[in-house]
Amino acid sequence: MMKLRFLGVIAVTFAVLLTGCAKKPVEQKAVATQAPPPAPTPPPAPPKGPAPDSIEYFNTVVGNLVQFAYDKYDLDAASQAKLAGQATWLKQYPNRTLTIEGHCDERGTREYNLGLGDRRANSVKQYLIAQGVAANRVKTISYGKERPLCVSSDEACWAKNRRGTSVVQ
Repeated sequence: MMKLRFLGVIAVTFAVLLTGCAKKPVEQKAVATQAPPPAPTPPPAPPKGPAPDSIEYFNTVVGNLVQFAYDKYDLDAASQAKLAGQATWLKQYPNRTLTIEGHCDERGTREYNLGLGDRRANSVKQYLIAQGVAANRVKTISYGKERPLCVSSDEACWAKNRRGTSVVQ
């Protein structure tokens, strides 16, 4: 029996020694990974808004009207700048023509305002021609006080009605 005990002790000792001598796990070295290539950039989105050759573009971006002072038909600096933009647009799109509408506020007689509206429309036309737009591409019409934008009887409203409107054909 002693022999069995002795063999049992040797077996346990041997087992302990084997587990104590087990190989150390191999350390994993960090492998430098390359970042994946960046995703291709999508093509730029088409520009939002109206097409540059459209009537909507002319009306909203270039601007289709100029204002006048009371009982005047001369063009101030802001009106000249806007008309210079109109002339540039018209020269870029030679198939487009304009009708210039002359408008007035409600004060004055119908006949007087038709004459003043005509002078306003022609002053716009002459400016565009001076900027290089062909005269046969620009017509004029006077509406006098017949087509107001605003119908209140106050200066703010009257100022809105004193205008030259460029209508693209």
